[in-house]
Amino acid sequence: MKTAQVYQNKIVVKEFEKVKLNGRKGAVVRVIGCGLCGSDIVKFRHKIVPDGAVLGHEIVGEIAEINSDTKFKCGDKIVTSHHIPCGKCDYCKHGNVSMCRHFKETNIFPGGFSEYVFVSEEHLENVAYPVPPNITDEEISFYEPLGCCIRAIKRCNLMKDDTALVVGLGSIGLLMGEGLKAMGYKVFGCDLIGKRTELANRMGIESYNYKKEVDAVFMTSGADKAIETALSAVRPGGKILVFSSTPQNNGYPNNEIYYKELTILGSYSPSPSDLRDSYEFLTSGKVNVKGLTTVYPLDKIQQAFEDTISNKIFKAYIQITA
Repeated sequence: MKTAQVYQNKIVVKEFEKVKLNGRKGAVVRVIGCGLCGSDIVKFRHKIVPDGAVLGHEIVGEIAEINSDTKFKCGDKIVTSHHIPCGKCDYCKHGNVSMCRHFKETNIFPGGFSEYVFVSEEHLENVAYPVPPNITDEEISFYEPLGCCIRAIKRCNLMKDDTALVVGLGSIGLLMGEGLKAMGYKVFGCDLIGKRTELANRMGIESYNYKKEVDAVFMTSGADKAIETALSAVRPGGKILVFSSTPQNNGYPNNEIYYKELTILGSYSPSPSDLRDSYEFLTSGKVNVKGLTTVYPLDKIQQAFEDTISNKIFKAYIQITA
């Protein structure tokens, strides 16, 4: 089968032995398409994964072979996430599901940029859903990243009528804004790229005028200077939710946190309940992701990476099979 692999600082389409059940519980899924995540970009650019690695996890696919006690069957079109927490360890009990060891060890195999992947029984039971006919493959591929945003919003524990600023209006920033709106909060956004703020405005995310402080800032920008924006925008006693890494790994000033009683917190990946909310928001239309994706065939995946890195597009979706 064809896969897109990291190879000598490129993403190259290469052959890989087709995955099989071999008696295991779970399913072999024919991947229809897979979204390109910011974490894929980070792993590729910073050489975090070795040559031969297959990236991708925001998959939409069709079950080709199955051995499962779930209600799924061959031919079902599904969307799934790639990690599952154990629900029993101290991390899970404290709500830090993405720190769970089991969470980090579970994954689809070999990776979403493949013609076929193995999805375990545990995935089918906890994080897989059928794709209804009222939503496109590109739209439902936002299921996992929207789940990440929903968890971030929940972690902020905002009150009714609170205001939020999203700093950085790339695909994840727009998704964060959509999630905040769907959950009932007033949302502002800012970005240095004009076409991003224009699209955000059309989606109902108001441009931030830098005159009024907000209750919470969601940091979806990967720029170090965005920290200054967050600190100037958040009200005393407010919260800054960090949802991005920055090149210089700068921190938030101790005295700003102390004197303003700020809460600085991070959020990484979603729990099954966050993913359930994401699925409901997408399939009901409460969250709008229409027109955010640019579709690339598998053999143009290197171009998709390059266009994403150069900010030519908002979000790439890799068409794997017809």
